[in-house]
Amino acid sequence: MLKLFLPNEYLKSIFHLQPEKLKEQGIKGIITDLDNTLVEWDRPNATARLVDWLEEMKRHNMKITIVSNNNQDRVRAFSEPLDIPFIHRARKPLGSGFRKAAREMGLSKEETVIVGDQLLTDVFGGNRAGFYTILVVPVAQSDGFFTRFNRMIERKIMANLKRKGLIQWEEEM
Repeated sequence: MLKLFLPNEYLKSIFHLQPEKLKEQGIKGIITDLDNTLVEWDRPNATARLVDWLEEMKRHNMKITIVSNNNQDRVRAFSEPLDIPFIHRARKPLGSGFRKAAREMGLSKEETVIVGDQLLTDVFGGNRAGFYTILVVPVAQSDGFFTRFNRMIERKIMANLKRKGLIQWEEEM
């Protein structure tokens, strides 16, 4: 059970995802969380650096879909100016949002990665649904109300993973 919380890969940020490396792995699409993965949870719009990264991914024909537990207004206001498909109120860690996103991109699980900043929603949900998961360090040090609760549980899970020698990276979240 504990291994379901273990990501396949750990990166400092979304910007460390390289389209060439993804293509070498047979990856054609990215399902990404929004809040504290792409931008701070309270930032309404994409940063210039994120816009550049998204354009780079699109130049390499990488499909991207945002899957968020947040409400439609928040996710739409962020996604539509970037012309990125999205699924709001995804109810992560349930896998239905991830499967729907892959289906809408026309990709299999093997052609898709899930990127997020939370073990309890993104990694656990993605692993349970059979996707390759990538955990990133949260963009912001602060979190919304429900995420603060999740972070307390995550710290305990991370400590347990570390104690069992399952964490392969140096920096803790």
